[in-house]
Amino acid sequence: MRFRKQSASHRLTACALELRNIHEVREGFQMRPLLAGMVFACLLPLQTALAAPFGFDDVVQKARALADQAHSAPPTIPRFMRDIGHEAYRNIRFDPTRSLWRESGSRFQVRMLSAGHVYAHPVAINIVDAQGVSSVPYQKSSYSFADEELERRVPADLGHAGFQLSWPLMGGNEQVAFMSFAGASAFRVIGRANVGGASTRGIAVNTGLMSGEEFPVFTEFWLERPAPDAHAMKFHALLDGRSLTGAYQFTVWPGEPTRVQVDSVLFPRVGIERLGVAPLVAMFLHGENTGRPIGAWRPEAHDADGLLIHDGVSDEWLWRPLINPQTLQVDSFATDNVRGFGLLQRDTRFESYQDLAAGFEHRASTWVEPRGDWGKGQVMLVQLPTPDATNDNVVAFWSPQQRPQPDTPLQLSYQISFGSPEVTRSTPGRAINTFVGGGLMAGDPPGSYRFHVDFAGGAIDKLKPRAAVTANVTAGENSQVLEHFVEYNEAIKGWRLSILAQPAEGQPLSLRAFLREGDNTISETWSYVLPARNDIQRPAR
Repeated sequence: MRFRKQSASHRLTACALELRNIHEVREGFQMRPLLAGMVFACLLPLQTALAAPFGFDDVVQKARALADQAHSAPPTIPRFMRDIGHEAYRNIRFDPTRSLWRESGSRFQVRMLSAGHVYAHPVAINIVDAQGVSSVPYQKSSYSFADEELERRVPADLGHAGFQLSWPLMGGNEQVAFMSFAGASAFRVIGRANVGGASTRGIAVNTGLMSGEEFPVFTEFWLERPAPDAHAMKFHALLDGRSLTGAYQFTVWPGEPTRVQVDSVLFPRVGIERLGVAPLVAMFLHGENTGRPIGAWRPEAHDADGLLIHDGVSDEWLWRPLINPQTLQVDSFATDNVRGFGLLQRDTRFESYQDLAAGFEHRASTWVEPRGDWGKGQVMLVQLPTPDATNDNVVAFWSPQQRPQPDTPLQLSYQISFGSPEVTRSTPGRAINTFVGGGLMAGDPPGSYRFHVDFAGGAIDKLKPRAAVTANVTAGENSQVLEHFVEYNEAIKGWRLSILAQPAEGQPLSLRAFLREGDNTISETWSYVLPARNDIQRPAR
C-alpha cells in the first residue's frame, strides 16, 4: 500500500501518542530498548510514505483524464531553434558535472537534453523523492554553445527535449550514458558491449498504412530518485497523441544485457486500425543478402540484420533477414501468445563492415518478451527504402488481432533486453548467413535465384559432420523450389542449405526452410521474401 502525506501525518501522530502512553505507564523502568524499537517501527512506515508520494497509479489517472479531453498539439519551441542543423544542435552540450544526483555520488545520474532541431516539443521532467515531487527547470547555464550568436538568442526557458541516464556501465566509477529519451516516444538503450543500435518507441500508430503514421509523444516524466548504490531505477511517463493517451512505468537494470521492464496502460480516444506495441526501429542499408549500392565502400551497413520471432503455441522460432526494398514492404507473422520478438545484429564480425568509426559490429540487439498472455495478434515488419545510412527504415512491432476501441483501456507489460544476439536465449540452430544471387549456373532457368543459408549454433553444435541432416523447404504462392540440398560447412562447424527457386514473372519470391535430423527439427525457420523489384538481378542494358 502507498501512503500519502495525510495518512503519513496521521501515522506519525498515532506513533507519538503510543510512545507517550508507554512511557507514562512504564515510567521508572529501563525503557531505552523498547522505545528505540517503537521509534524505528513508527518511522519506517513514515519513511515509506514520504519516499513514494507519487507513482504509476497517478500517471494512469492523468492519462485516463487526458483521454476524455480533445487532443491538442503540444507547444513548440521558437522557429529559429527548429531550423538549426544537425551539427549545430550537436554542439549544444550538457555539462556532465551538472548531472542530477551527482553531488551524492549516486551510481545513477541524469543528464538533460536541450530542445532544438528535430526536438521541437519541450517535455516536463520531475523528480520524485522523500520531499515529494519537484520539477527540473531548464537551465541554459548547464549547456555549452559552440555558436555564441545562437547562445545569445536561446531563451532561458527553452525547455528540455528529454534526458539521458548514465551509470558506471563498464565498471569502476566512470559514468556512461546508456539510455536516452528524446523525440516523440522514442528511446535508445545499449548494453555493456554496445555502441548504438536499434531504438524503441513507446507505441506505434498506423505504421505502414497509406493513411499515414501518427507519432504520439511523451509529454512528461517523473524520475524516482534511487539509492546512491542502486542497480535499478524506476521512472514514469505520460503519453499523448491524437488517437490515444497512455501511462508508462519503466524499470531499468543496466549491464550486459541492459533490461527495461515496461508496464503500460493505454486509453484509445478513437478506434485504431493498426496499433504497434513495443515497436523496434533500426537502419538497414545493405548486407550480405543484398546488392551493394553504387559507390558504397563498406561490405555491409546496418543496425540489425534480421527479425526473430518466438511463437508461444507452436514454439516455432522464425528468422527473417532484413532487406532495403525499392518500395514499401509490409509483412505480418501471425502469433498466438507470442513469447518474444526482436531485431538482432547477428553478424558481429568487424570484417563484415570494415568501418572503424560506425562500429556496426557492436550494435545492440533488441529482444521483447511479453509478460502474461497477449493473445492472438501478429508481429509486423515494415521496411522502407533508404538511400543512405542516416535513416531508420525498419520497424517491427506486435499488433493485437482485435482493434483497440475507445473506452476500453489496454494493459500491456513486457521486458526489452539490449545486448548481444544471445539476449534471445534461443536453443535451435540459427541461420547465421544468407547469400542471394541470380541463377547463373549452367542449366539454371532465366529469372531463377540461388540462396545459400548457413545454420550453426544451438542444437546443431551437438551433431557430427556425418549426421543425416535434411531440409524442409517450401515456396509461397507464385513461387516454386527447383532444387535444394544440405552439406556440412567445415568453416562454421554447421550446415549450408542451398536452394534454387523461381518466382512467377513479375511476382515476389517467397520461401521457408528449416533443418531436420530424422524426425527432429534442429533449426529455427528461415523465412525470406525477395521482392519482384530487387537489386540482385539488374535488368540488362
